[in-house]
Amino acid sequence: MSVNGKREESEKRKHVIKRSFLTAFPKTIPIMTGFLFLGMSYGLYMKVSGFSFVYPLCMSMVIFGGSLEFVAVTMLLGSFAPLQTFVMALMIQARHLFYGITLLEKYKGTGWKKPYLIFGMCDESFSINCSVPVPEGIDKGWFYFFVTLLNQSYWVTGATLGGILGSVITFNTEGL
Repeated sequence: MSVNGKREESEKRKHVIKRSFLTAFPKTIPIMTGFLFLGMSYGLYMKVSGFSFVYPLCMSMVIFGGSLEFVAVTMLLGSFAPLQTFVMALMIQARHLFYGITLLEKYKGTGWKKPYLIFGMCDESFSINCSVPVPEGIDKGWFYFFVTLLNQSYWVTGATLGGILGSVITFNTEGL
């Protein structure tokens, strides 16, 4: 393939990726509003529980399971109980097993994106990826990828902001 051919192929690929992103983004805006608020609540909760903003940042990137992350605060503050922690995490996140089975066919052919699509599965990404038809001319793998990535980025941003704001803003959290 000539240099011009490679350049054209690269430009075409960038165009496909950009169109997929621009198609996925508007579908995730309602999720963004909820995840920023809930993520900030989680970050604040971590901060008032005695953790640095680094904890909600890292946990939201690695765990990315909202309900589990809230419960993990109590687990981190409690006694060391790896078996109970594992069982609790499994019970909270078990619904993702059924989500995953449902999406096996949809995620076929997504290549290297598939492991991230599996890791980044959340209720909201599942809803969008199952219910929104991928428009003609949009690469489905990239569309699913951006839905998942955007949703996770909203949660990570909210959790981190909540942890940072918890350091700056002080208020009585008794009863929360």
